[in-house]
This record gives sequence, C-alpha cells and structure tokens, in this order.
Amino acid sequence: MGSEGVGNEGLRKRGCSCTKNDFLPEESFQSWGNYVQALKETPLRLKDRILTRSLDTTELFEIKARSQHEMKKTLTWWDLMWFGIGAVIGAGIFVLTGLEARDDAGPAVVLSYVVSGISAMLSVFCYTEFAVEIPVAGGSFAYLRIELGDFVAFVAAGNILLEYVIGGAAVARAWTSYFATLCNKQPDDFRIIAHSLPDDYGHLDPIAVAVAASVCILAVLSTKGSSRFNYIASVIHVIVILFIIIAGFINADTNNYRDFAPYGARGVFKASAVLFFAYVGFDAVSTMAEETKNPAKDIPIGLVGSMVVTITAYCLLAIALCMMQPYKQINADAPFSVAFSAVGWDWAKYIVAAGALKGMTTVLLVSAVGQARYLTHIARTHMMPPWLAQVHGKTGTPINATVVMLTATAIIAFFTKLDILSNLLSISTLFIFMLVAMALLVRRYYVSGVTTPADRNKLITCLLLILGSSIATAAYWGMSEHGWVGYVITVPIWLLSTIGLWLFVPHARAPKLWGVPLVPWLPSASIAINVFLLGSIDKASFERFGIWTALLLVYYLFFGLHASYDTAKASGENNKIGEGWKNVEEGAVSSATDVSGLNENRGSENPGA
Repeated sequence: MGSEGVGNEGLRKRGCSCTKNDFLPEESFQSWGNYVQALKETPLRLKDRILTRSLDTTELFEIKARSQHEMKKTLTWWDLMWFGIGAVIGAGIFVLTGLEARDDAGPAVVLSYVVSGISAMLSVFCYTEFAVEIPVAGGSFAYLRIELGDFVAFVAAGNILLEYVIGGAAVARAWTSYFATLCNKQPDDFRIIAHSLPDDYGHLDPIAVAVAASVCILAVLSTKGSSRFNYIASVIHVIVILFIIIAGFINADTNNYRDFAPYGARGVFKASAVLFFAYVGFDAVSTMAEETKNPAKDIPIGLVGSMVVTITAYCLLAIALCMMQPYKQINADAPFSVAFSAVGWDWAKYIVAAGALKGMTTVLLVSAVGQARYLTHIARTHMMPPWLAQVHGKTGTPINATVVMLTATAIIAFFTKLDILSNLLSISTLFIFMLVAMALLVRRYYVSGVTTPADRNKLITCLLLILGSSIATAAYWGMSEHGWVGYVITVPIWLLSTIGLWLFVPHARAPKLWGVPLVPWLPSASIAINVFLLGSIDKASFERFGIWTALLLVYYLFFGLHASYDTAKASGENNKIGEGWKNVEEGAVSSATDVSGLNENRGSENPGA
C-alpha cells in the first residue's frame, strides 16, 4: 500500500527534531478553538473509534510507513528462540519460586508452574498465528486493532506498556538482590532506605537504575547486536540452569516432598497466578516479527521452541529447590543460593548468583527491545505522540521509544518493591492474553462479506458465554473457599458455548501460512485459564490495575482519541464516519489505496471470500 496523500506526506516529513508538531501535530491541537471543538465532538469520535477496525494491509504497509525508515530484517528462528529463552528465564524463576513455595504452594509449586505454563503455551499459539500473518512491530496492539477495534486496542496498549515497564522494573530490582548475594551482602545494603516514604516504596534502588541505563544503550545500538549478546548470555545461563538442576538432584532429600501440597489446590492456583510472571516476555518476541527474515517459518519455531524449553526448565528447577530444602525454610529473596548453602555447597551460590544475573540481564534486554517496538507501533497510529514512532536511519532501531520506556522502567524500579510489581504485572499480562485469544476466535470466524448476519450473531453469543462463564468461574473461586455448586453451572456453560461455536458457526478464514490447532478449543481454553488465574490475584492489585486503566481512559478522552481520529481522517482511514456498525463490518479503508483493490486483497487473504 502506498503512502500518498496529504495526511501521510505530512507524517513522513518530520525529522528527528523536538518541536510541538513532533508531539501534537494533529488538527485538533493546532489552536485552543480546534481543541474545544474536538472535545465537543468526543461522543461522535469515541463511537467512531470503538466501531472502527483496521485492515491487515493497513497495519502492514501504511501504518508501518509512518516511521520514515524500515527496521532491518536480520533475525532467524535461531535468534528468536534464544530471544524467547532470554526473555523469559529470569527473575520469575530465581526469585518468585522461593516466595511462592514457602508461602502459597509448598513443593506443589511445580504444579503451579505446569498450570501457568499451559496458560502461557496456549497464548504462545495464539500470538504465533497473528505474528505470522501480521508481522509488524505492534504485536498484540496491532492484532487487537484489526480484530476488536481501535478502542479495545488502546486499552490493551496501555496495559501492554504497563506490563513491560513493571516487568523490567521487577527484574532490575531482582538483579540487585542477586548481586548482593554474589557480594555476600543483603539486598538492602545496596539500597537507600527512605523512612519518610511508605515501606513498599521506600527501599530506593540505584543499582536497578544503572542496569536499566546500560541495557538501554545496548538496545538502541543494534537489534542484531542485541541478539548476539543475548545468545551468548543465554547459553551461559542455560549451562548454569543445568548445573543447578543436576546439583539439586544430587543433594535431594525426598523427605522434603512428603508434605507435597500443604496449602491445597487453592494454594497451587494462587501461586500459578503470581508465577505467570515467570513466563512473561515471550510476547516481546512477537514484536520482532517485522525484523524477521522468514516469519512463516521462523516465528513458530522460535516462539513454541523457546516456551517448551522454558516450561521444562522451570519444572525441573522447582523440583530441585524443594527437594534440597524444606519449603518452610526456603529464602524468598535468593532461594537457590541459600538452598545450596544449607546443603553445604556454599561455593555453589556464587555460580547460581552469577547465572541469575546473566539471565536477568537478558530478560531486561529483550524486554527493552520488545517494549520499544510496541510503543513505536502505537505511536504510528498517533494514540501516543508520533515522535515516539521515529526509527533511526542508521541503526534501524526506535531510539526515542527505547529511551522513554527504559526511563519509566528505571524510575519505577528505583522506588517499588518486587511483590507489588509481580502481582500487578500478572493482571496486565493475563488480561492482554485473554483479549488476544478472543481476537483469534474473531479472526477465524468473522470476515466481512463472508460471515452472514446470523453467523455473526451466533459468534457474538458464543463469545459472550465463553467470557461470562470464565469470569463467573473465577469470581466463584475467589469468593467461595469450599463451595462447588457454582462450578456445576459455570463450567458446563463454558463447555456448551465452545461446542456451539465449534458446531454451529462456520469458519470464515483459514490461516495462510501457520494456524493454531484445535480451534475453537485451544483459544477458548486460553480465555478460561487466563481469566481463572485472574481470580487468584489479590484485591489490592486489582485496585491498582483499576486506577491505571482509569488514567488511561482520561488520557485517551483528552488526547489519544482526538489525535488518532485526526490521523485516520487525514489518511482516509475513517472515511466511513457515521456509518456505525458498517465500520465494524468493513474495517477502515485507506484513501491511499483503491477500495476495490483492498477488497481484492481481503479476498486473497481469505480463501472463502
């Protein structure tokens, strides 16, 4: 798709300056009068953005062109697999395993890793199909914009950014903890205690800030260079993990496994919700699709392969830890290092700490690469300032977005304790993964011009029943500690609605290159598990999540809505304003491309069209 037209021409002329037009170039912000008029039109504009869906071709060509320079296609499946391993195996396993084994699950923490691993793997499959079909830097933001509309994509986008900032902050603080172990010190020996601040925010961490700054420099220089560093560090990390597993089984005491599940099933699922944090990061790999040489081959192998390795490693590490030491004696800050000291292998704790530091460094690096690409694509739509969408001509990396995201990461890491970060991160991540699974069902079962109104209504009904029964199951789990009657109602509703979707709604689209197996069962199960795990997270974390979402909506109503609306209007994306649900039926059509040509593209994408 070309980029002709007045609106796009203006978008492409901006350089690397820092003027008002780099941040608020849209018509609504050119004068106070324009802005007041835009605010008066908020209901109309909001309706348009809620009902507008993007097109594959728009995301792949027109939106991507707004970054002025192409990202360099340098990555293979080998790079992606090691990026996946580097992104995932970090603070989660080395910090949260001890905390959850001691306080929530006992030795059954291995089952918690299995449950959260299954949830993560289901999400990996959903992400993979999208990443192969729509290989752009926007990741789940782009996928949701195409299938669920502009507004849903923005709400998810805000939580995606929160996920990455908080995830990076949590890993940066955990880096300090293991560095302290390496130096035979306590973590707070390297932190500044500010007694005037609340305890959860008063342990100031300058080392976390320094680590984030170092990673930022590496991330902006080169994606391929980051890949090489990640590969070397991850290989060393895997060697350390193998050492921990083998040494742990050598020092195993099966008596420590006698009381396998001291906190029961509720403890297992509660730990699963928190330990989902340990699997966060693979979605960053999907944002690298734009820089992948052969997405159809490289992305499935890279994403699924890295997740299989990760789940296996996590389960073996959890077993080794709980066999070395009674669960009540496990240290929450540096569990593996202290466990080796307890069995007389004091020297081994230095190997563990060094390996953990390498692992957490790669997690930070891949997170930095991923979060910058998310922000870049969001800024391409002008939901965020377009200055953040600029890609540097020489490095081929989004420098502005990288620096902004890592600055936010460093600030939060400086103040906030790990337990607050991990719970809040899990909510954002589970919420986004649930939306991506729903988007995949919409993609397979709904195509404008192919799906009949009757089939569309069946699809909407089934989706609402799947989501509603999943929420009801999670809510009942959270409110009733010993009840079972609710599950007799909610679980069959989920099962019957999935069967109904399977039997009575015909597929409207077949994947061109790589598809999720067992549709609708796999994405429906992903929705149910993600929502169920949400029901195991504490109330305070949901309150923080609600506050963040409310702030997002305030920003959107006063800035993001009007900027994205004007941009769509200038490029012809929303030339169907006022047609209501017809926008949902047909998506947004760009003026830069002939309408009939786009319809032909749609038809070629969908064999049934």
